[in-house]
Amino acid sequence: MRRVRPGRLLLAGFAVLVCVFLQLPLLIVFPISFSSAQYLQFPPPGWSLQWYERYLNSPNWLTPTWLSLKVAMATTALSLLLGVPLAFGLTRARFWGRDAIEKLSMAPIIVPTIVLSIALYGLFANLKLIGAWYGIAIAHTLLALPFVVVVVVAGLRDFDVNQELAALGLGASRWRAVWHVTLPQIRPSLVSAAFLAFISSFDELVVAMFLGGANMTLPKKMFDNIRMEIDPTIAAISALQIVLVSALLALAARFGRGGGMPGR
Repeated sequence: MRRVRPGRLLLAGFAVLVCVFLQLPLLIVFPISFSSAQYLQFPPPGWSLQWYERYLNSPNWLTPTWLSLKVAMATTALSLLLGVPLAFGLTRARFWGRDAIEKLSMAPIIVPTIVLSIALYGLFANLKLIGAWYGIAIAHTLLALPFVVVVVVAGLRDFDVNQELAALGLGASRWRAVWHVTLPQIRPSLVSAAFLAFISSFDELVVAMFLGGANMTLPKKMFDNIRMEIDPTIAAISALQIVLVSALLALAARFGRGGGMPGR
């Protein structure tokens, strides 16, 4: 029987404790979202669906939700359209300044979001994009692009390029080889990149506060609600967001599995 090293047991125990610690807020958020109290109170004095009903029947909450979903979907599409070709260029091409471009693409992760937001505000004010939903989507794309590039570059570096060369040798054009061979093989990376881009936009607050103008994204509305009101509606929305993220993770796991060679 193979002996387990004490160090591995200690590491596993520490990992379990960290996971439990990270999940503890769920034990508070979900019960409060079903509370019958008129303010945040734990444990709840009773149970009610009133806060979910208030959210689903309130234009003040649904309008920011739809705006955040629209911005997040646009951000996801733009991030993939820009990030996938950039990832191909960084992994396949050899040109002067490639390393500088790769580091520059990672800048939004390194630069503090508040600094980036101030710079974007000055630029977008001159372009009259403050308050426009597509202006927020463009700014969110800048924040999401590094995640797409990192994930897709990792997938391309693990991809066996000989499969693409075989398709080229059999008469396929470069575009058809990439579309029918390379992209299906790196599908897990593409799905993961799309998921990260969507979540990074849907949950972003600082940029939306600077560029949103009178328009309210859901994170901005939630922030204002925490400042101005203390009622369990915020807990109900948080619970729904957790369910949404869990559903997206399940979809990513389902459709992000490695694709085999597609048939003709």
